[in-house]
Amino acid sequence: MTDKVSLLIKNGLVVTMDKERRIIPNGYVAIDGDKIVDVGKGDGTDKYRAEEVIDAEKGVVMPGLMCAHTHLYGALLRASPWFAKIEPPTDFMQNLQRIWWALDVLLTHEDAYAAALIGSIMYVKSGVTNFFDNISAPNSIEGILDSMEKAVNEVGIRGILSFEATQRRSMEEGVRGVKENERFIKKNNNDPTKLVKGAIYLHASFTVGDELFLMAREIANKYGALLAIHTEEGLVDVYHNIERYGIRPIERMEKLGFLGPDVILVHVVQAIDDELKIIKKHGAHVAHNAMSNMLNAVGVPNVPRMMELGINVGIGDDGYIFDIFENMRTTYLLHKVWNLDPRILTPQDVVEMVTVNVAKMFGVENELGSIEKGKKADVIIIKPEAPPTPVNENTVYGHLINTFTGRDVRTVIVNGRIIMKDRKILTLDEEKAIEKVHRTVEKLWDRLMSEGKYQLDVLEFKK
Repeated sequence: MTDKVSLLIKNGLVVTMDKERRIIPNGYVAIDGDKIVDVGKGDGTDKYRAEEVIDAEKGVVMPGLMCAHTHLYGALLRASPWFAKIEPPTDFMQNLQRIWWALDVLLTHEDAYAAALIGSIMYVKSGVTNFFDNISAPNSIEGILDSMEKAVNEVGIRGILSFEATQRRSMEEGVRGVKENERFIKKNNNDPTKLVKGAIYLHASFTVGDELFLMAREIANKYGALLAIHTEEGLVDVYHNIERYGIRPIERMEKLGFLGPDVILVHVVQAIDDELKIIKKHGAHVAHNAMSNMLNAVGVPNVPRMMELGINVGIGDDGYIFDIFENMRTTYLLHKVWNLDPRILTPQDVVEMVTVNVAKMFGVENELGSIEKGKKADVIIIKPEAPPTPVNENTVYGHLINTFTGRDVRTVIVNGRIIMKDRKILTLDEEKAIEKVHRTVEKLWDRLMSEGKYQLDVLEFKK
């Protein structure tokens, strides 16, 4: 007697990422509807009759990967001629003023849609099934998250969308940003059928006054929503807080009652040990963006110390390189060379940073992050064409970090639905979607080249 299921994946090396970190050679995953109903050894056909069977062909079957932090609109500036026009920034603050703040004032709903569309496509192609994005578009605030949600839904993956609230121009603008987040949270977060959820995002403590911090905390408490903020990415954040408040950013957040297990601190590059202990004390999480930190030349956060303290760390891309395998590999290598110690970080540590750690960070560890009975069916299949050495239960973590790339991801399943099969996205016409994005980008670049200018806002927190 066999049970009927909607989908059966067989003949795979199943990397479960469950509590025991079981790896099952020649294993199967049975899926019915949006749930995993079984995982085990063998091909599963003696137990299940499936509407559709996928032969993994000895490829790696594992939970969908997750990105702890991104800016989807970062993709819109890839290789832009704008970079040749501006005077090259010499530090992080000039990066913001000359590049990102010059861009964000020009962004429209159409641009946001295009960013979410191409970002979601790139994520599917590299095995990412869930992400946390925030957008800054001060002249297109109201409703912009709906424009992005439309694109993410067209591709069919999960996402957390948020607007970057800041008062570097005015308090009123900061409130509007928080309110856009609140509106989207109310619309989406209590609807179990929606794969896209909302959260509250504050830009950074050097562009946010106490009132906005307290407002964000109050709304998060009201709706049980996540809070996130760029934290000590550059030294400007530290110096501003010490000059204005006499304390460092993380100390200030603690004093305001902002920190908690629903808070994601992004970057945390400049934090001292006392601040890391504060993060641990309040159960906050850290989204680490190694490649972006290198690009912006801001430094290297003390991730090994965070792990030693038991702080939960996940990997993000900060809107730079969307192939999560490149971000994993960079994370694996960066801390070894920075600390002159090749023992720092194991391949398994890094794989946890894009699966179970991010699931915990997003508050969905009971639903996502591992392949277990009863969890949501977010599953990917990785099948490299020519691995240099055998891929088996003893080597797979090493291959995930040192061998595989996003191009090796063959199949992506989200919520039980096949989104990509044999590298072909099934939910949309990829070629037409990319053409649409390129048309939008060309118009954006034209505006940037003609209208783009440095944003030298003095962080006055005007009322």
